[in-house]
Amino acid sequence: MEQATTILLVEDSPTQAKQLAADLESEMAHIIIADDGPAALQMAYEHQPQVIVLDINLPSMSGYQVCRRLKLDKDTTHIPVIMLTSADSSDNMMSGIEAGAEDYIPKDEFAVENLLNTLTAMGFI
Repeated sequence: MEQATTILLVEDSPTQAKQLAADLESEMAHIIIADDGPAALQMAYEHQPQVIVLDINLPSMSGYQVCRRLKLDKDTTHIPVIMLTSADSSDNMMSGIEAGAEDYIPKDEFAVENLLNTLTAMGFI
């Protein structure tokens, strides 16, 4: 049996995190959840997920800061980051890509579908 992809989901809204985790688990992914930047960094180092789905608006440090730290550290630089956020302006998207994100998905009515398509295209589900 093929091992499930481990996805670190970084989302400060418990309701959104729970719903997104359920959507991803239905695709046979193993989900671990962090609700802020420091927890996300710690979990990335400890669990070495195959991919990180990262919100921008987090308490204590932004998703941009988390992404930059992950990409600057030799132990986590290889982990792809997909930003999934309601901050959907073109400036926000550019900031996300400049921080090192592989993709930037706005939270809209197609967010889950777009995320699943991206994860499929990247070979994670």
